[in-house]
Amino acid sequence: MTDDAAGGHGDDSTDRADGRGDSGDSDGATRHDRLARHPTSGPGNSLMQWTDAKSPLTVARNYAVILVARMSPSLRLKTHLFRALGMRVGSGVAWGLESTPDVFWPELITIEDDAIVGYDATLLCHEFLQEEYRTGEVHVGERAMIGAGAVVLPGVRIGAGAQVAANSLVDDDVPAGTTVAGVPATPVSRDDAADDEG
Repeated sequence: MTDDAAGGHGDDSTDRADGRGDSGDSDGATRHDRLARHPTSGPGNSLMQWTDAKSPLTVARNYAVILVARMSPSLRLKTHLFRALGMRVGSGVAWGLESTPDVFWPELITIEDDAIVGYDATLLCHEFLQEEYRTGEVHVGERAMIGAGAVVLPGVRIGAGAQVAANSLVDDDVPAGTTVAGVPATPVSRDDAADDEG
């Protein structure tokens, strides 16, 4: 399993990446540049020391709230619960059943107005590796769509109106108006009108 594919967990909100901005912006930074790195020491890999990274009580609370939200058919309830965990969720955001935000650092997620997070999609804000764990914000732009079963890795920005195909692994930014698909996700089409709007 590569570093990017490793599931992980991160740190408190004080360890956020370099800031916010419109998703899909061309700031010259890659997702890896936006990740906060947290070296670990001692025996075993970083996941073995997750309780040093985040309070077990906080993780248990987050897990319980996210579990309820995943199963709820009410979009309003999902949004309310996710906002209570510190996520920034715009108006009109639609969450598919079993969609899962990061359980350790949900406060690092921003979803803009009218975006769709599809059935069983996962938004990760952390990754545990052998000798460190990393945290990074995930930003989903206005009217973007993340397909069923897709996985978005920490530090990724998905631009306004972008589309992520079902079962894709998003390990890089997705520019506004672009459709990506695959593992790893690569562009398959682009809406030229998005250039005119941006």
